[in-house]
Amino acid sequence: QVQLVESGGGSVQAGGSLRLSCVGYGYTYSRYCMGWFRQTPGKEREGVASIRSGGDVTYYADSVKGRFTISQDNVKRSLYLQMNSLKPEDTAMYYCAAAQPCRSGYHPEDRDEYGYWGQGTQVTVSS
Repeated sequence: QVQLVESGGGSVQAGGSLRLSCVGYGYTYSRYCMGWFRQTPGKEREGVASIRSGGDVTYYADSVKGRFTISQDNVKRSLYLQMNSLKPEDTAMYYCAAAQPCRSGYHPEDRDEYGYWGQGTQVTVSS
């Protein structure tokens, strides 16, 4: 059973930075995909960024391109999201997700592709 544990959320002012981390346990496949999603009350969970186990970044939401960077450390079984130039509209609960195994034609922005989720970490950006 895969377990994902996020950390790194917090409160920052607009223009600031945060780095989210997600540690994964229980992987049984060599090929997997991981992603970051976010959700605000009353809205659907939306994809932010996604990466394959080989390190290929497969997706960034238009709203975060140029500001957020997804990366991973396979040795540490960790996924990261570096968030720079944060805006108030980035305020949300951020979730780490894993698709294992990862379909060759998967849609990285589609939350239904991911079978495992972390508990979420809150990011609040004030103006």
